[in-house]
Amino acid sequence: MQGREDAQRGYLDVEALAGELLAPGSVFAFLAKHRGRLFPDSMMEDLFPSGRGRPSVPAPVIGSVLVLQALQGLSDRETAEALTFDLRWKAACGYGLADTAFHPSTLTYWRRRLAGSANPHRIMEAIAEVVAETGVLKGKRRRAVDSTVLDDAVARQDTITQLIAGIRRFGRDVPGGRELVAAHACGYDYSRTGKPDIAWDDQDAKDGLVSALVTDALALLAAVDPGILEGKAADAYALLALVAGQDVEPAEDSDGTDGRWRIARRVAPDRMISTVDPDTRHAHKTQSRQQDGFKAHIVIEPDTGLITAAELTKASGPENSDGAVGARLIGMDPTIAGTSVDVLADSAYGSGEMLAALALTDHVPVIKPWPLRSAVEGGFTIDDFTVDEAAGTATCPKITAKRRVTFGAACTGCPLRDRCTASPRGRKLELHEHDALQREHRQRAADPAFQNTYRTHRPMVERSIAWLTRGNRRVPHRGITRNNAWLHLRIAGLNLRRLLNLGLRVNEGSWALG
Repeated sequence: MQGREDAQRGYLDVEALAGELLAPGSVFAFLAKHRGRLFPDSMMEDLFPSGRGRPSVPAPVIGSVLVLQALQGLSDRETAEALTFDLRWKAACGYGLADTAFHPSTLTYWRRRLAGSANPHRIMEAIAEVVAETGVLKGKRRRAVDSTVLDDAVARQDTITQLIAGIRRFGRDVPGGRELVAAHACGYDYSRTGKPDIAWDDQDAKDGLVSALVTDALALLAAVDPGILEGKAADAYALLALVAGQDVEPAEDSDGTDGRWRIARRVAPDRMISTVDPDTRHAHKTQSRQQDGFKAHIVIEPDTGLITAAELTKASGPENSDGAVGARLIGMDPTIAGTSVDVLADSAYGSGEMLAALALTDHVPVIKPWPLRSAVEGGFTIDDFTVDEAAGTATCPKITAKRRVTFGAACTGCPLRDRCTASPRGRKLELHEHDALQREHRQRAADPAFQNTYRTHRPMVERSIAWLTRGNRRVPHRGITRNNAWLHLRIAGLNLRRLLNLGLRVNEGSWALG
């Protein structure tokens, strides 16, 4: 049932005894005085509809604990210890000097309840309501977009480890799975622990093990009708199908029907890297920097540094690209609904799709354009060719239905050929679907006023990213859903701390700044 905080302070209430020791303007001091206003009991009532059972942790307490945990990057056990032994935590959460914290598993329980509710990000929204009431974003007509890679909480697995783990999970989660493994998966002893006992520097032995594992996996997949599977069983089947196909290919001179397989000589573009957390991916934020994990995307107001929208996604895949997610976040940012803003971002957001999405609104892209490349060093780029969309031509040759332009014989004898192409068959162009938008945007980006706005206001997003990742770049959970919830909690804490730095206070019963 819904737990409620007792308005009467205990004899050893820490805030009453030593509240003056809390740093003025700190998150601890603020929660000690205002947690009940920020996280009232009513905000959690829908989580306990029956009204029966043992009283839960009161909403002002659990809201404060979850914000402080995400802000300080503590595990559940470390959080319970802080609430038991740290006087700042006790004061912030209304605990008495001799009070002990709840069991760490209580935090797992609350996260699960919130995740399954109609409003899983209500704590961040509570902070957003404070932002709205202060009016700090009123009249602010700029938003900056950026992303950062967060390391995952699991170890990367090689292909062989993934195949063995996938078959073991099939045996655990699919109905009758153990019997199916015993009957159809005879190429390896899946009950043994540790790495397979083979000569790892012997390629033939390695290929033989891969062949046995893939053959077992395919036999198990063929023995079950996936259409009748649900829940964990369906997930286990899909996982095994994925690991049996993403990293392997038929051996040389084989079509796979003879049971000979090898590890593929390429990397799947959206490769799953761990069966422990199937959502984590290889991330390529830059060519020189590669990580495994997730991407955190944020939208900020650059004058205040407040984060107004956020999402955690897989680190790869076109639907998770900076441009795709950036356009989606700008569209769902509640602080700019019905208004026009300048959208500031680096060249990762300069895709035609992002520009097209902004063109459908009144938002103005102040985005660093994608760099243009020439076929010949120092030669012509695509902007040196005149594209006439109405006539369907690009400096004479016709644009095909697939938006390709082939110059061919027109390059023969051309005095500018050396600056254009090294191909004996002449220059070819591939025009983006939104080529006209990109050309127009590159022309606007050359305006000094555009460049001054970009240089002046975009850097704040880098500072917000630094606040987000300070202390630890590793997510604490597995999977997108749980880590996305954690991201929103951390942002709630960061925004609250930022508001306090801007002078958050209560003025005649309302939130105000200054």
